[in-house]
Amino acid sequence: MNGSTPILALVFACGLLAGFGIYAAISSSPGNTALYTAGAPEPIGPYSQAVRCSDYVFTSGQIGLDPTAGTLPDTVAGETAQVMENLQAILAEGGLDFPDVVQTRIYLTDLADFETVNAVYAGYFEEPYPARSTVQVAGLPKGARVEIKMVARVR
Repeated sequence: MNGSTPILALVFACGLLAGFGIYAAISSSPGNTALYTAGAPEPIGPYSQAVRCSDYVFTSGQIGLDPTAGTLPDTVAGETAQVMENLQAILAEGGLDFPDVVQTRIYLTDLADFETVNAVYAGYFEEPYPARSTVQVAGLPKGARVEIKMVARVR
């Protein structure tokens, strides 16, 4: 028997044990958790209203659908306010609120609505404001003019 055989066996055993330890750490970490609330519209496709992953909650883009009536408000300001109410309900389901939001993305079908959307949006936040991007898109689901999605940090 070669003198290196016990050493190789020991290295193999240590590697095996280390592998089990890494597997146990990975498999015991929490996975993604979908969040759902009746206070926001039902998803109109195969997605969750929001997903919690580790210390963050990622909302899906919300349009201004009234969760009860399923209709869009007549004005851009009304749509924006309903979007924010929908997002607030989703955040609350995860135990969060607007001060926990670290990033937002706003999608508009017409950048001429930027100031109107900005005025409504500003009423829901205080400094420090989240990071934000606003872009114009060719269209949004259900004929909406505004869609907003957020990332919030669980504190």
